Amino acid sequence: QVQLVESGGGLVQAGGSLRLSCAASGRTFSSYTMGWFRQAPGKEREFVAGISWSAGNTYYADSVKGRFTISRDNAKNTVYLQMNSLKPEDTAVYYCAATDRRVTIDLRRYDYWGQGTQVTVSS
Repeated sequence: QVQLVESGGGLVQAGGSLRLSCAASGRTFSSYTMGWFRQAPGKEREFVAGISWSAGNTYYADSVKGRFTISRDNAKNTVYLQMNSLKPEDTAVYYCAATDRRVTIDLRRYDYWGQGTQVTVSS
């Protein structure tokens, strides 16, 4: 069982930066693949970034490549999403999720989810 709690969301101007954190409980955090997803109003939840358990592999949605960076600290049971050059279209609730499978963009394959944190980017 893994419990996830996101933090770090907020209001930022276009071009600004935010760093999201996702703190996990459970002794087996280091064995899970972690992902970040987002859901804008009226839209489906979408994959943003994923990282393998060893942090050896990272994956990004095309819309955030070059602007967002996912990382993890297994000693702290935490995964991060550094978001730079933010755009108004990045506005969404951001969720972290865990799976014992390989990184996948399919949200149905993630077993544990946080409650989400709101990111709002003003123009």
